[in-house]
Amino acid sequence: MRAKRLSHAAAVLGVLLASATLAIAALPKTAPEPDGDAVAGQFLVATAEIGDPRFYHAVILMVRHDKTGAFGIIINHPLGERPLASVLAAIGEDASGVSGNVRLFAGGPVQPGIGSVVHSLDYKRGETIDIDSHLAITISPEVLRDIGHDKGPRQRLVAFGYAGWGAGQLESELAQGAWFTEPEDPKLVFDEDPAKVWDDAMARRSFPL
Repeated sequence: MRAKRLSHAAAVLGVLLASATLAIAALPKTAPEPDGDAVAGQFLVATAEIGDPRFYHAVILMVRHDKTGAFGIIINHPLGERPLASVLAAIGEDASGVSGNVRLFAGGPVQPGIGSVVHSLDYKRGETIDIDSHLAITISPEVLRDIGHDKGPRQRLVAFGYAGWGAGQLESELAQGAWFTEPEDPKLVFDEDPAKVWDDAMARRSFPL
């Protein structure tokens, strides 16, 4: 079974790299004013009853949430590790002088050929968007080149695809009990063992009195 899962992950990763473009054109440079109950900057954690296999045990870092919809990156569905130079080459970018490997994650079922890098705040470019006071997301191939030249963020998570919801959709799913929210924690975002991230998130779950 494990061999089948690894084989499937490798196949998916190959498809992603073949069609990847490190850009999220639809993501605004400045965020709309969020609602008072917006979950941006929090974790969205799938409950065991979610019923959608694409989000099985998913922990999602929410990047944006307002009246028009929501957007986040799954942080605990790893695809595998690849040489950084091959990732850059796959998206048609110059990989000269780039070294090292990078772990890739399936960030969500929407547009799996689109990539983004969630990272610590010690790195910033013109394309960088702050998520909260701990984390940011950069949507330029230059961040991968900087990582390959030891000039990138100290902590990072490279994901292809994202999770997205239309207006009112996430609110409905929350009301149905498919998800719960909790404060984000960089320790979980950059955990070396993604397999235990959902369990750790569940252990932190608080229930209303």
